[in-house]
Amino acid sequence: MTDDLVAGTHTVVVALGDLSGILRGKRLHASMWEGVAEHGMAMAGAIFVFDMTCDIWDTPFANMDNGYPDIYVVPIPGTLRPVPWADGTMLALAAATQEDGSPVPVDPRRALQSVLARVDDLGYVAKIGVELEFYLLDPETKLPVDKGVQVYGIARGAQFEHVLGPIRNQCTEFGIPIEVSNPEYSSGQFEVNIRYGEALTAVDNAVLFRNAVKEIAAQHGLLATFMAKPYTDESGSGLHIHQSLWKGDTNVFADGNHLSDLGRYYVGGLREHMVELTLFGAPTPNSFKRRVPYSFCPANNSWGGDNRTVGIRVIEGRPSAVRVEQRDASAEANPYMVVAGQLAAGLHGMEEQLDPGPRNDGDAYAEADAVALPTSIPEAVAALRGSDFARSVFDPQLLEIIIQMSEREEAFLRSAVTDFERDRYLEVY
Repeated sequence: MTDDLVAGTHTVVVALGDLSGILRGKRLHASMWEGVAEHGMAMAGAIFVFDMTCDIWDTPFANMDNGYPDIYVVPIPGTLRPVPWADGTMLALAAATQEDGSPVPVDPRRALQSVLARVDDLGYVAKIGVELEFYLLDPETKLPVDKGVQVYGIARGAQFEHVLGPIRNQCTEFGIPIEVSNPEYSSGQFEVNIRYGEALTAVDNAVLFRNAVKEIAAQHGLLATFMAKPYTDESGSGLHIHQSLWKGDTNVFADGNHLSDLGRYYVGGLREHMVELTLFGAPTPNSFKRRVPYSFCPANNSWGGDNRTVGIRVIEGRPSAVRVEQRDASAEANPYMVVAGQLAAGLHGMEEQLDPGPRNDGDAYAEADAVALPTSIPEAVAALRGSDFARSVFDPQLLEIIIQMSEREEAFLRSAVTDFERDRYLEVY
């Protein structure tokens, strides 16, 4: 990838992830690219303080008293690339700065960069692999495009290859290396695995991928959603983060084919802070409807080997493949914050040599010694507000806005009258 437009380009998208990890930005006429590439462009700083519906409220960073000022978005060198599913269009990721060139303190990508600077200071390179689940729906009925569970079903996968094929192939051409796709454990649900890579690029790719899936699905007459739990009787959608640390060509999580002592300490850090960082991976009340026992979504901070009932799963094998997977985040969570939190927790475990305790190779839902994860927004908010660790890692304004957004979502849900309530109470009372 270069910073030059390819022949035939008429439109350039300049974009960055907002507080929810949703891609926001502007479309430029190609003639404007050279100036924007050099100097950036202004956008409302409110993109980092509004919710997923673009509703704003007064926050410590932007409010009525300071007039919701602009920030500046500057294309990141080397990120300009053609968009395979949009003829004549290229896209560049952008970094956010304030007017004086200083960082935007509430930029979630900046939060991840800050943690990665600590990784670098310790002499490591973090490598991240992302698994994302999503639903394909009829845009009119908002119902899944098929019925019945055919997880890994080749015939079911072929039925939707006209959509999943372009997602795999065009995303790879776009610079998001896709490994595999498959039907998941629900009607209309699919999973796509993005190949692991250097952490910041991998997480940028996850944010770009969610947008790409929605655009490609729409071209095929479908609605794609990464909502955590769209249907009562169907599976939720997860964001699973595979992670390892490297020195040169050496995976420091590997001791031969097994988890090293450093890897164990890293797991100890993940366990230690999993509860207090829950809100990063579960930002809405709907997120917690996915977090129920025996759903393949963890209910506690247990850890183990190749065991899908635990919260932290260790995959062993070839030295290059030994890694840790944290499984609790929901697909709609902000990947920048999820990965930043997990890396920071793991580093703390390594620095303090936190022993994770005995691994669980059985039913982790029944593990008495594991700490239960929060089951609601109020519990998760209380855990994050009370976290000295989170305050030591993340900008206090960023933490406060994340908390405020989730509290607002909880308040909206409490005040809403639902179809379930009408169906249950309207005629009998």
